[in-house]
Amino acid sequence: MRILWAPWRRHYVETVDTQVGCFLCEAASQPEERWRDSLVLHRGRRSFIILNKYPYNSGHLMIVPLIHTGEYEDLDEETVAEMDQLLRMSLKILKEVFRPHGFNVGYNIGRPAGAGLETHIHMHVVPRWNGDTNFMPVIGETKVISEDLLSTYDRLRNALERLVR
Repeated sequence: MRILWAPWRRHYVETVDTQVGCFLCEAASQPEERWRDSLVLHRGRRSFIILNKYPYNSGHLMIVPLIHTGEYEDLDEETVAEMDQLLRMSLKILKEVFRPHGFNVGYNIGRPAGAGLETHIHMHVVPRWNGDTNFMPVIGETKVISEDLLSTYDRLRNALERLVR
């Protein structure tokens, strides 16, 4: 196996089993001047958009309800409708900034379904490109992310600000 140096993951690896509270609730509670530190791109009345700190691909977003629940059926109609609006906004800005060929959009509900955080439901929006599943993860057991998170954040935040004006 080849080693890909990813020092930004150190904090996560060292604290994953010791974290208290919900990192999504913590991010949502930040004032707008701290959004970049928390990777929050946009906040609505009932939900928000945040970059995935450990993305599958560049531009990997999550759309998250403000209510802390692990159950989709606990979400009220207004929250579900706003999350759908934020999905539409996310797709528009991702298409503008990254020009992907497609998307994976969905929820991982419960640990057996792949949920890394079971207690706060969230929708993943993952841009995809023809050929992004190439030999690196299959043979090299390495995933390549082509842009650092803060550059991705800045590009998407600028596009989002233009869209909501």
